[in-house]
Amino acid sequence: MAVKQHDAGSILDRITDLPVRKRRGRLKIFVGYAPGVGKTYAMLSDAHEEQKAGIDIVVGYIEHYARPYTTALLKGLELLPYIKISNKESSTKEFDLDQALQRSPDLILLDDLAHTNAAGCRHKKRYQDVEELLRAGIHVYTTMNVQQIESLTDIVYSITGISFDEHIPDSVFDSADQVELVDIEPDDLIERLNRGKIYSEEENKQAHLFTKEKLTALREIALRNTASQLNRIAEQISEQAKTNEFDTKEHILVCLSSAASNKKVIRTAARMAAAFHGHFTALFVETPEARELTPKNKAELRENLRLAEQMGAQIATMYGDDIPGQIAEYVKTSCVSKIVLGRSPYKRRGLAKSNVMDKLTALLPYIEIYIIPYTQSSFYKRLPFYAKYPKLSLADTIKTIAILAVCTIIGLWFKYLEFREANIITVYILGVLLNAIMTQGRMYSAISSVMSVLVFNYFFTEPYYSLQAYDSGYPVTFLVMLAASFMTSTLTMRVREQARQSAQKAYRTEVLLETSRKLQQAKDSSAIINEMAQQMVKLLDRMVIFYSVDQGELSAPQIFPKKESAVDPGVYTGGNERAIAEWVYKNNKRAGATTDTFFGANCLYHAVRGGDKVLAVVAIVMDQEEPLEVFEKSLMIAMLEECALALEKEKLNEKQKEISMQIQQEQLRADLLRSISHDLRTPLTSISGNAGILLGNSEVLNEEQIKGLYMDIYDDSMWLINLVENLLSISRIEGGTLNLNFQAELMEEVISEALLHVNRNSVKHVIQTELDDELMMARMDSRLIVQVLINIVDNAIRYTQDGSHITISARRERHIVVVEISDDGPGISSEDIKVRLFEMFYTADNIHGDGRRGLGLGLSLCKAIVNAHGGTIGVKDNVPKGTVFYFTLQAEEVNVHE
Repeated sequence: MAVKQHDAGSILDRITDLPVRKRRGRLKIFVGYAPGVGKTYAMLSDAHEEQKAGIDIVVGYIEHYARPYTTALLKGLELLPYIKISNKESSTKEFDLDQALQRSPDLILLDDLAHTNAAGCRHKKRYQDVEELLRAGIHVYTTMNVQQIESLTDIVYSITGISFDEHIPDSVFDSADQVELVDIEPDDLIERLNRGKIYSEEENKQAHLFTKEKLTALREIALRNTASQLNRIAEQISEQAKTNEFDTKEHILVCLSSAASNKKVIRTAARMAAAFHGHFTALFVETPEARELTPKNKAELRENLRLAEQMGAQIATMYGDDIPGQIAEYVKTSCVSKIVLGRSPYKRRGLAKSNVMDKLTALLPYIEIYIIPYTQSSFYKRLPFYAKYPKLSLADTIKTIAILAVCTIIGLWFKYLEFREANIITVYILGVLLNAIMTQGRMYSAISSVMSVLVFNYFFTEPYYSLQAYDSGYPVTFLVMLAASFMTSTLTMRVREQARQSAQKAYRTEVLLETSRKLQQAKDSSAIINEMAQQMVKLLDRMVIFYSVDQGELSAPQIFPKKESAVDPGVYTGGNERAIAEWVYKNNKRAGATTDTFFGANCLYHAVRGGDKVLAVVAIVMDQEEPLEVFEKSLMIAMLEECALALEKEKLNEKQKEISMQIQQEQLRADLLRSISHDLRTPLTSISGNAGILLGNSEVLNEEQIKGLYMDIYDDSMWLINLVENLLSISRIEGGTLNLNFQAELMEEVISEALLHVNRNSVKHVIQTELDDELMMARMDSRLIVQVLINIVDNAIRYTQDGSHITISARRERHIVVVEISDDGPGISSEDIKVRLFEMFYTADNIHGDGRRGLGLGLSLCKAIVNAHGGTIGVKDNVPKGTVFYFTLQAEEVNVHE
């Protein structure tokens, strides 16, 4: 098979041009109970059958171990070249995921689902490659052995005594669309091994697995798990048609710790949750001692947390010193039905008569508690004393000496006043208490306790100024004093630690509540992302980078640095980092630092999900930073979910506005059609009727009657022309296609031009013009302003009685020209003036068509034209009666030298 050398070029070059996501592909797993049962052979045989049916098939990666039967089946199938990953020590061949995505076949064949990829590949495990192929719409055939299922690790080890390093999460196996068990009798498998058909002599490294007893046990496990998976698939199909009104599923709780043996507890709880088809929660109780874990224990805790997530657990975190009490509180509030614990490695000491299990049994008598034994010690391995306190603090040392000196001075004063020794002892205990409050760490409290006893012995017991004591009761006094000092200092430190935890919880809760409030107040998507990022910086104290989604693509990164950050943000937004953000957007999966995908990145990338849709991608800078704490991670995910809800709500609001606008436009069209169909009927009927009379009876009509008919036809035609002009102007303004030609125009000429085109009934009214200045000029498109004047004057003619006075005036007020058209007609009601007068399709007194002909477009058009000129339009009462329409234009200066 061809091998392609791995290019260490940018990730951006390898994934930017990947195909667009299609519908999710289907996964078929060929399962065996041991190597050599024929999984690869069965997969290749099925592939040939699919190829005969016209399916486009590619072989992605096959481990044929030079077996002739398997190698023969590769003939006739397209082989995808491997990618070669080279490092300082060696080079390995790996599956080329990017080339497979570019090739985009219908079906791809991949051997060894649990394989761990070499460093330099995108994903840490091959099953993650398979998941990306499925998300790209490519069907996958793959192989695995049953002992590679994560939850069966401990059971397989107890049977075989062999620890298998490569595993897959149960969720991957459970999500398979089809599972086929490749079975063979154990005796036949052993014979196949002995004949060299499985491993060569050099490769026969797992021969001790091939005993009849072990193979029979593994076969039973494989049969049982395959049957369970087939049953699960059948249940999923049957449940698609029905829904449960009440959730009566079991709720399994497992407690996380930093012990390596906690993995066994997690796997057991996961198997129980799968068996009961119930909910699965992993709870971590963070105590003050958790801050003192060794780096190894912290790494182990993170591994256990990741394992719990892979097994499908919901992660929860609580704070407190009382672990059983915190667990019991969570159980009561979360309706937990079963608890799975590891056997406590702590031995009962002294007065401690009960461990965690005993206390939980007392607190939760009705809850089933399952104990999983393990032999590894140390639930918590704390840092050694010298590691926790590597050096003394000068300030705390001075405080300790000063407090001890003050207590000694007070003690000498009490001695001078002949107070009893008990009073002096109380002073020193008070000093130890103050020392615990004012200094950092337990070291100074311990030193203060010991030094207080020694100083008391030196200054206040006989013989004075000596560390000896004559009285036989003094040693008891010293022990009681030392014990009291230690107890008070320990309690004080614990109270201070609890206060710190409470303050931290209150701060984080405040950040969460503040985030909710700010997201609700944000006006748009940009404001939502800005508020969200600032709150994340506040919570995590790390630089945050947001990539919003605009028209199906990630926008430019928005950088939100933490306070006093001097780091160049370009390091975290370069080509490779940007490519990872693109991958997260396309695949709706987290990636980057602390994950198994692009784990060499500088940032941790999370998708802001709205259902199955990615609304944004957030990057948290992790370079040279400690991994996120469990509780910090939970809060961050909760905040991202809230951000997703806010973004979805904003998008819904925008969509609702678009729908509302579309409804308004449809209503506008409906009103237009209804008004046109009603109001056009009268003039068209009049025109056609008058024309018919002229055609049929012109011989019997006198000249005056004929002229009257012609005038009626002319009036109706002019009305139709004005209507069409108004409609065209409104459509151009609404559509944004109206081109305005602004020039300085004389107001006198514009008004005169308008009066030439007003209704012929203007002769029945007194129309006059009043200008403050004959050379008054304004900036306008004269053609449109003439139309405004015509519409307003025509309205005055139409709605006032014959003989009324109509005045057109213009005056200059600073930088604007105010044009007014006043009449002395009946006026307009106050309701119409305030609200509806400039609405489209509205006419005064709501009289349409045959009464006073008009569609109600004129004033609406006037308002649109004046607004396009940057002016305002309005109406007011004329004193003593009538109406005044006014509008404003930008004034222009007259150049007298031209």
